[in-house]
Amino acid sequence: MFSAFRLTAQLTRPWATSSTLQRAAAPSFARSALPLSRAFHPSLPASATLNQATRRKAPKKIKASKSPLLEGNTQKKGVVSQIFIAKPKKPNSAKRKVAKVKLTTGKTVQAYIPGEGHNLQDHSVVLIRGGRTQDLPGVRLCEGRSTSAV
Repeated sequence: MFSAFRLTAQLTRPWATSSTLQRAAAPSFARSALPLSRAFHPSLPASATLNQATRRKAPKKIKASKSPLLEGNTQKKGVVSQIFIAKPKKPNSAKRKVAKVKLTTGKTVQAYIPGEGHNLQDHSVVLIRGGRTQDLPGVRLCEGRSTSAV
């Protein structure tokens, strides 16, 4: 409403310059960077309708690997650099045997040593497989039994 008053005031003044008249005559939304064809549409020009979206197949989600350290392989060879005992999370209580292993890819990982007793020591060559230990944080691999002498 006030813009209409300003426009009539500009038109009644003979001393107003032409640039002032052009600015007063042009609406504010026309001066913006938005395209005029879709000035009042809330959606983007390339968005699909609801029917198109339901008919079209949803894009396949890429599942994250549970053991990315194995790089898609079932097993990897590595050399034991340290063996230590870890305590599990609450409410469990035990002494879990864990080995720090340097894989052939150059990555260093922690691997759980399953079973009672082991003959692993530093510089032992082991075969690592996937398999997370649920109560040990950060231990996402297991050392394969009977593969110590690879």
